[in-house]
Amino acid sequence: MKPRAGIIGPNDSVHLISEIATEYSDRLQSVPFIYQNPEEATSIVQKNQHAVDLWILAGPALFNPFQKSDVKQPFFLLQLDGASLTKTLVDIIYNDKRSLERISIDTLTERDVYETYRDLSIPSNQVYVHEYTNETPLDNLLAFHQKHIQDGKVDICITSLRSIYDQLCLHNITAYWVSPTRSNIRETLSTALQQWETMHFKHSQIAAILVKVQGMEKKEDHNMVSYDLHRLNLEIQSAILNFAESISGSFVTIGTGIFVIFSTRGSLEETENSIASLLEKLSLLADLPSNIGIGYGDTALTAEENARLALNHAQNYDSFCAFLVDNNGTIEGPLKEQEAISYQYRTENKEISEKLKNSGITITTFNKILSVQKRMGNGSITATHIAEWLKMTPRNARRILTGLVEEGIAEIIGDEAPSSKGRPRKIYRVSDTSEMINR
Repeated sequence: MKPRAGIIGPNDSVHLISEIATEYSDRLQSVPFIYQNPEEATSIVQKNQHAVDLWILAGPALFNPFQKSDVKQPFFLLQLDGASLTKTLVDIIYNDKRSLERISIDTLTERDVYETYRDLSIPSNQVYVHEYTNETPLDNLLAFHQKHIQDGKVDICITSLRSIYDQLCLHNITAYWVSPTRSNIRETLSTALQQWETMHFKHSQIAAILVKVQGMEKKEDHNMVSYDLHRLNLEIQSAILNFAESISGSFVTIGTGIFVIFSTRGSLEETENSIASLLEKLSLLADLPSNIGIGYGDTALTAEENARLALNHAQNYDSFCAFLVDNNGTIEGPLKEQEAISYQYRTENKEISEKLKNSGITITTFNKILSVQKRMGNGSITATHIAEWLKMTPRNARRILTGLVEEGIAEIIGDEAPSSKGRPRKIYRVSDTSEMINR
């Protein structure tokens, strides 16, 4: 399916972008939206977001109105550069025979402006620039040009915003409008298509969700018919069925207390019913450890294999938590908690692998430690941090860090005073694989 691109901006820009968009007609459907003033953009986007898949914004003044609209579709802003300015300068000097030395220019960066003048061997000591940021009020740009005209510093104003151009013309000020070049437009359209197709492919990946409620088979009582167990099983199935329905998926039972749901990555990521809410529901239904493993993959087989790996990590971490393994092999979790760590379960660094083997530490544990250290934000870690995040005893955490130090993968960089009486805690810094390679 071709994405529908909403092209929004002033009349001239929208027509030019739409014209160039016909070159991509086999991959893109353009939907034009023309405004008279940038402030109209918010309303246009809010009313028409159902009709498009992505947005092409014709100018920088549209960024803030678009942000205010809270629209969910991706958007792409046309960027102006020195090439855009060169086109305008050629028009001024070649067609209108005017000087390029007493000019005020807005929106473009000083670097682009002065480099363009330098490349054209034109003096720029009487060229004044007002850069534009997303926080710049449009009235400031108009006032910038008017003041330089009133002070007699400039004869010509160049603006990148059509609304400013129109107002300058109303005040009988000689003004020119910098419009995007065709190459600017083609580059933006190509980027938009590439990112949308990547996102669309990603959303269409298969998602496998393995749910396991442990210990249900142990609830069997040989002296009675297990009606209660069947009722519990049906209630659990009902909860999982409701969740599967919310993500347009299907589910099957693959064992006592074990279920698998198949859907798409996009459906799972867009649902309002989170994995955490399903875990909470299971915890209310059964006083038994429950875990969820989520796997993404290009095939059902890959997705299910990743889901099994994720479930294994969830079970090893804690009761009532979920982990995720994506198609690149990255593990994320626990998803139930507000803060989660991400890590890899493999490494291609042979030196690291050998050192970890010598210290008796698995690659997964090492990558978890690196992820925790990254989350700490200061490039260091303590045994307490590792014990808390990886659900192990402080003694075991200290043993692991000592092993890493002995193999040269970590170093002691300081001491930390304990919160209560006791010896100072050592602070470590663990080297990542890139640092090991660069040594």
